[in-house]
Amino acid sequence: MDKLKMHSPDLSQDNIAKIRELFPGCVTEARDETTGAVHLAVDFDQLRQELSDHIVDGPQERYRLDWPGKKNALLLANAPLSKTLLPHREESLNFDETRNLLVSGDNLEALKLLRETFLGEVKAIYIDPPYNTGSDFIYNDDFSETTEGYLIASRQLSEDGSRLVANPESNGRFHSDWLTMMYSRLKLARNLLADDGVIFASISDEESANMKRLLDEVFGEDNFIDTIVVEMSTTSGPKTVNAQQGTIVKNAEFVHVFRKTAAFDKIRHTPLFDGVVSFDTHYTAWMNDDGTLSTLAQKMMEDYKVGADIEKFGFSSRGSFSVNNMDRLLSVSDSAKEFIESNLDRIARIDRPPVSASKQSTEVGCWIAFEADHRTYYLTTLSNGTLQALMPLSLNYRMSDDYKPRFGRTVIRGDLWKGFYQDMGNVAKEGGIAFANGKKPVRLIKQLLKWANNTKDGIVLDFFAGSGTTAHAVMEANADDGQNRKFILVQLDEVPDQKSTAAKEGFATIADLSAERIRRSGKKILEGECHPDWNRDVGFRVLKVDTSNMKDVYYRPDELQQSDLLDMVDNVKEGRTAEDLLFQVLVDWGVDLTLPIRRETVQGKTVFFVDDNALVACFDRGITEDLVKELAGHEPLRVVFRDNGFVSDAVKINVEQIFRQLSPTTDVKSI
Repeated sequence: MDKLKMHSPDLSQDNIAKIRELFPGCVTEARDETTGAVHLAVDFDQLRQELSDHIVDGPQERYRLDWPGKKNALLLANAPLSKTLLPHREESLNFDETRNLLVSGDNLEALKLLRETFLGEVKAIYIDPPYNTGSDFIYNDDFSETTEGYLIASRQLSEDGSRLVANPESNGRFHSDWLTMMYSRLKLARNLLADDGVIFASISDEESANMKRLLDEVFGEDNFIDTIVVEMSTTSGPKTVNAQQGTIVKNAEFVHVFRKTAAFDKIRHTPLFDGVVSFDTHYTAWMNDDGTLSTLAQKMMEDYKVGADIEKFGFSSRGSFSVNNMDRLLSVSDSAKEFIESNLDRIARIDRPPVSASKQSTEVGCWIAFEADHRTYYLTTLSNGTLQALMPLSLNYRMSDDYKPRFGRTVIRGDLWKGFYQDMGNVAKEGGIAFANGKKPVRLIKQLLKWANNTKDGIVLDFFAGSGTTAHAVMEANADDGQNRKFILVQLDEVPDQKSTAAKEGFATIADLSAERIRRSGKKILEGECHPDWNRDVGFRVLKVDTSNMKDVYYRPDELQQSDLLDMVDNVKEGRTAEDLLFQVLVDWGVDLTLPIRRETVQGKTVFFVDDNALVACFDRGITEDLVKELAGHEPLRVVFRDNGFVSDAVKINVEQIFRQLSPTTDVKSI
């Protein structure tokens, strides 16, 4: 039986293999001077020549983003990792049923461990990374070791408690360190996105330009969609004083939007609408059923109830009413509100006609319907003979996406998203968790997902999870529209500042705070009105990045020493459970980490059935041929045993033969 690797793939070697398929003459073997290990390497001079139509003498200048540490970041992103994700049932919610994940640990390592399982499966990524303001923290990635050294260390060393470091502006590598941190993580995240996937990256002006350039490089400039400007504050309070002194105060943050490929454009994206409080006084025309035109003011005066209110509140002048007084009338007259809302398709404004209507004509003072561009236009001719279109008020009278959604007049939103400052007064309390470190409003993420319209039953990833706002937004969105989006959150198990509210409330880590926020917000959502089609999944599996379940001898059997003989008898670390082993197998084999898991006793042994027959695993000792035959009878797609778990070498040798006879499509492995 072949053994599972039990570590993430070496992406550099994978990429070299792809180059070798296209340009075999550009790839050769090289020997590491330190370890003596032989590996594939690229002859870059030869590759440059292969890709050029002229003689290449040396490196050429070109437009690109460069900084100290870029090559190291790429090296670290591609290096394999021999860690695992350990399940923590006691910290999870609905562990056996949920399809959501909360991963605690370094997001660089987590992204590597999630890669095989969710490669090309994530529909949307939202991240709110450190803004690099000079007073926040960034990840302390270590580039001091070679790839081989990193591989060795990453399976033996535990967390050292210093994964975050301050990045003051006085640091000579202030921008470089931030770019290095983000580059490796974005490279890994792109692999997880589906072809029709999208990434949203929140940022402030400190690193907005650099974030845009990073995303250009990782996702390609052609895949840039837009930068959304989000109004997060107003010029009020202390900002007013600064503005009066001539300072241009900050009111906005940014969300850079990139697609994975052009497949994203094939989806119909949902338009978003802002509410407009005041009445648009361009709406003055009234479309009569007989094809003639009147004025809105005239019809309102003719209505018994509305006309009475116009007179009562003093909005009549010489027996007529001006729409310039409409806002004042609507603020005091329920009859006027009802009149407007009941006649949305009759009230219209004058607009430009479509180009396809250029040869149409109507009588002056009349209107006709005209079909063009898959919609109906209404045309009229002015007294000067100019053809115009009538745009009914019903076209922009709908539910808005405002802070307090209401049914009324709206305008379609562009890349300037106003009014989100209204959410900021309550954002600290959203989810029932106080967290001062830059929480984003739930509404912002919900509307990004709503606009993308590509996440139905799909996965939403946030690998800078913070307090868990993205999970909250996903659950609320599901409750609203009945879709069954799933979330994957990754949050470093950093210890909160002891002076913070989080520490005072007893949270040992920010990941613990995220988990509690999901519990509270999920409970509250279920207590409200929920769409009947939603599966009501507000649970999550907690998985924690940890050292491998396997002892070092598992990875380096060629370096076996006399003292390692006992480890060969049992190559699993003490204290690791069968379920721990199962999840490392799922990670290594790329099996969905959210699939249902059933534990059964079969012939006295504990057997795991993942999604019935997606994977069957038994890590007990004393496995007999009869047990192997019974498991083969389930015809699983994959089966895994402990390498030293069989009652005899003969049974171990016969395992593959048994499956070839009873379940020939099963992939058989051991650990």
